[in-house]
Amino acid sequence: MSHRPLTLEEARVLAVLVEKQHTVPDSYPLSLNALTLGCNQKTAREPVMQLSEADALQAINGLKELSLVTEVSGSRVVRFDHNAARGLGVPSQSVALLTMLVLRGPQTSAELRLHTERLHRFADVSSVEGFLEELAEKQPARVIKLPRGPGERESRWAHLLCGEAQIPVMAASASYSAAPAARDDELAALKAEQARMATELNALKALVQRMAAELGIDPQA
Repeated sequence: MSHRPLTLEEARVLAVLVEKQHTVPDSYPLSLNALTLGCNQKTAREPVMQLSEADALQAINGLKELSLVTEVSGSRVVRFDHNAARGLGVPSQSVALLTMLVLRGPQTSAELRLHTERLHRFADVSSVEGFLEELAEKQPARVIKLPRGPGERESRWAHLLCGEAQIPVMAASASYSAAPAARDDELAALKAEQARMATELNALKALVQRMAAELGIDPQA
């Protein structure tokens, strides 16, 4: 079992191996090139990374020392396989959850159930939460439940494979600070629209009164 925190690069490499085993089984185990491309995907990744093949190889070597990755021989191209469940001492369901937390950052139980669909199909959200709670109670803990932020209905979970929860603080704080400004903008826009409609209504009333006067009609009748 792993006895030290993983580096960000090691966590990404391990998670990509788990993901690709399920999503592209015909290409698995992965070559160094395919693994590096998977690490640097622009979609379904938070944060987006830019690893070189040398970076990925260094991460692989670190994971091999922890018995989390093995090298597969017998092919002209060297390929790599993960050993996450045994290496981390957790069931495959928990591996799926950790994989998505590493690849996509902190998520709610409902988001995790959706995103792990291709890795493991959980029966319901409570099943997801059951495995998350087990991971949180392990020694050392593998995940942590984050306090709910402003405007959030549900708590998010973050992995602890790298020692500390990897939270995009700048993005989160920016979204929170932008929220009041956005509400102020919406309120100003509503007030402007209300003033415009009031002006149009007054103009319409004046037009009706003028036409009524020309026709000798009492507009109040």
